[in-house]
Amino acid sequence: MSAIGHALPLAGSMTWEILWALILGFFLSAVVQAVVRRATVIRLMGDDRPRALVAATGFGMASSSCSYAAVALARSLFRKGANFTAAMAFEIASTNLVIELGVIMFLLLGWQFTLAEFIGGPIIIVLVALMFRVVLRARVLREAAEQAEKGVAGSMEGHAAMDMSIQTQGSFWHRLTSADGFTSVAHVFVMEWAAIWKDLVAGLLIAGAIGAWVPDAFWQGLFLDGHPVLSAIWGPLIGPIVAMLSFVCSIGNVPLAVVLWSGGISFGGVISFIFADLLILPILNIYRKYYGLKMTAVIIGVFYMAMVAAGYAVELIFGLAGLTPDRTSARMPVAGITWNYTTWLNIVFLILASLLTLRFFRTGGRQMLAMMGGGPTIDTRNGDTPAGDGAAERAADNEDPHDH
Repeated sequence: MSAIGHALPLAGSMTWEILWALILGFFLSAVVQAVVRRATVIRLMGDDRPRALVAATGFGMASSSCSYAAVALARSLFRKGANFTAAMAFEIASTNLVIELGVIMFLLLGWQFTLAEFIGGPIIIVLVALMFRVVLRARVLREAAEQAEKGVAGSMEGHAAMDMSIQTQGSFWHRLTSADGFTSVAHVFVMEWAAIWKDLVAGLLIAGAIGAWVPDAFWQGLFLDGHPVLSAIWGPLIGPIVAMLSFVCSIGNVPLAVVLWSGGISFGGVISFIFADLLILPILNIYRKYYGLKMTAVIIGVFYMAMVAAGYAVELIFGLAGLTPDRTSARMPVAGITWNYTTWLNIVFLILASLLTLRFFRTGGRQMLAMMGGGPTIDTRNGDTPAGDGAAERAADNEDPHDH
């Protein structure tokens, strides 16, 4: 009981520290997703040329930060005609280049980690695109496309099928401030929280438990702390493996990254660990169901090499520039709730979240939540009543991509 009493307050303090940043990040993401229509995304991701990859990265940055939702959405885009490489770029950006991740890294780890996120993420996308061109065979891609067309049930399938963007015409500001705009932002905001809350809670609890129970000597031995050169080489190699075994992805990885960084893993190792949220074992099983064993093997090999390379690149770039952060920059919040700027920001953004949640439930939110669990699909653009299975996807397919 004493150990649990130590771990839970630590997890609670980390939650309170990052709460306002999470709400802000999801709100900004919801605003963008409410304005940009799914058909526009698909139209701009039809190949693997630089322009398409830049578009995929930009749309991913404005999309969900939940790894499970990102994987499901990437499959949905691929099925509708997006290039596979572009879909993977979208997936990587939507978990590793989102605003809320950068803000939380800034709060818990320091600004250097946020900068490293936005440097390392594009490096991974470029490397993945180049390696796919070399190793991805037409037959494997064809088999993956056939497998992706098969119905695979999952908690994120309905979420990926929904297009909650605004159909109102007019300027960005007019569309966003309209009644439909408020409703669409509320829908995206709450659905993003519904997609990520389990992963976030798991990450905070695991980080709290590890931070409270695992002695520093264990991490120092695992990460070769005290051997600067060996640690810098070993860190990016072991980082993704620790992530794979942690079962925690996306934002939930950041509190655990604080523990690892404090325990002695190298700077590049932390970066490769955070980027490896798309390689955890549950998601690898999802890849197998979505694309088959051969494509899964390709994804594992390419993603792992790209993430390790990005870790080395970040370590080298920041080392040469003299920007490698001091290990004391990591903060394990233990103060709990005190009257400071964090508390006031949390109050303001909790009010915003409450208003959006109230709007969500007043405009068909319960049915949308049921859709995430494999229930009837809902076409959110034509009302909030249940439609037949796949209605939202068919509506997206029939939408005129030139009407934007």
